[in-house]
Amino acid sequence: MEQISIPGLPFAASRVALGTWAIGGWMWGGADDDNAVATIHRALELGINLVDTAPVYGFGHSEEIVGRALEGRRETVLIATKVGLDWTSGRPRRNSTPERLRQELEDSLRRLRTDVIDIYQVHWPDDATAFEVTAETLDMFRREGKIRAIGVSNFDVAQMDRFRTMAPIATVQPPYNLFERGAEDAVLPYAKTHGIVALTYGALCRGLLSGRMTEDTTFEGDDLRKMDPKFQAARRGQYLAAVAALDALARKKFGKSVLALAVRWILDQGDTIALWGARRPAQLDAVPDIMGWHIDAETMAEIDRILDETITDPVGPEFMAPPRTKAA
Repeated sequence: MEQISIPGLPFAASRVALGTWAIGGWMWGGADDDNAVATIHRALELGINLVDTAPVYGFGHSEEIVGRALEGRRETVLIATKVGLDWTSGRPRRNSTPERLRQELEDSLRRLRTDVIDIYQVHWPDDATAFEVTAETLDMFRREGKIRAIGVSNFDVAQMDRFRTMAPIATVQPPYNLFERGAEDAVLPYAKTHGIVALTYGALCRGLLSGRMTEDTTFEGDDLRKMDPKFQAARRGQYLAAVAALDALARKKFGKSVLALAVRWILDQGDTIALWGARRPAQLDAVPDIMGWHIDAETMAEIDRILDETITDPVGPEFMAPPRTKAA
C-alpha cells in the first residue's frame, strides 16, 4: 500500500482510504451493521489505515459503526470525520457556528469511541459564518488536543484563502474522478502550491466506474443514484459507453479492470488520496490491483480522448450539495 504524509498526523496515511457514507445507510438504501464492520476490518487487512466518515452519514450511524469496528485497533488507524452540517430541522443544512462545531466535536468523539480525531474537516462551506471564525474554532480544538489536523471539504480557492488566515489546512476533499474533474481547474493546483493533500472523494463515481453497472441496474429506497443525473436515461448510456471503452483500454494496456484504472488514475495525479466507498468486504477485493504500476502519458491522453468521444452531455456532482446559506 502506498502511503503519504499529512502534517500533524502520527504516521503516514494510506493513499487509498475507506469511505463510509454508504455504511451509514442514509441515501444508500439502508444499513447492514455486521457487514459494515467486516468491511472496515477487511480494509485494514488490505493495508488501508485511513477511514473517512461524517456525522451526517446515517445521522451519526456511520460514526458509531466506525467506532465499534476500531475498538482495540485505534492506535494503528487514522480517522477523518467532518463537521458543519446540522440536521436538527429534519434535513441537512450548513451550520458552522462555533456552538454547533463544539457540539458536533463532542458528539463525534463519543460516537467514534476516541479522545482525538486525526483529520477534522468542514463538510461544506457555510457562508453564514465567517470562514475566519470557523477556522479559529477548529484551530482551538487542535490546540486543545482534540483534533490533530484540519481539513476542508467542497471549498473553493477563495474560501480556502480566507480560512488559512486563521488556521492551517492539511487536507482538502473535493469530488474527483474520471467523470468529475472540476477540481483540476483551481482546487488541485492550489493544493499543490500550498502543500495540501487532496483527499478526493467519489473515486468510482457512485459505482459507475466499478464496471458492474448496466442499463438495467436499479436502485432501491432512498438511494441517491435515483436522483443523480448521471444515472438517468438521458446520460446513463453515455457514461456506460465510456466505462466499456475504458475497461477495454485498461485490460489491453495493463491487464487491469476499469475499476483499477479509475483509482490508479487518481493516485497518478499528484499528492492525492482516493476515497474508496464500500459496504461489503468483497467490494474491496480489487484494492491490491491498484498498487505497483502507473499510467503512462500516452494512456492518459487516450483516456481523455475516450471521455471526449463518449460523453457528449457531461454533468457534475452538484446535485449532492446541501442548500447554501446567506453570506455573513
